[in-house]
Amino acid sequence: MPHLSDLIAAVALFLVLEGMAPFLNPRGMKRALARLLDVGDRELRIAGLGSMAVGVGILFLVR
Repeated sequence: MPHLSDLIAAVALFLVLEGMAPFLNPRGMKRALARLLDVGDRELRIAGLGSMAVGVGILFLVR
């Protein structure tokens, strides 16, 4: 059974990974976020679903 410390570590790792792009390339991050406005809802949902599926697959492999 996972411990609370595992959940906190996962959230911390998420924050580190999410913070890397704006820290390393803030201008590129702004351009990428601006381009998201042009992406349709359907495409964005499909990308989100794909990302979640890959994440679940990775979790399944490591756990």
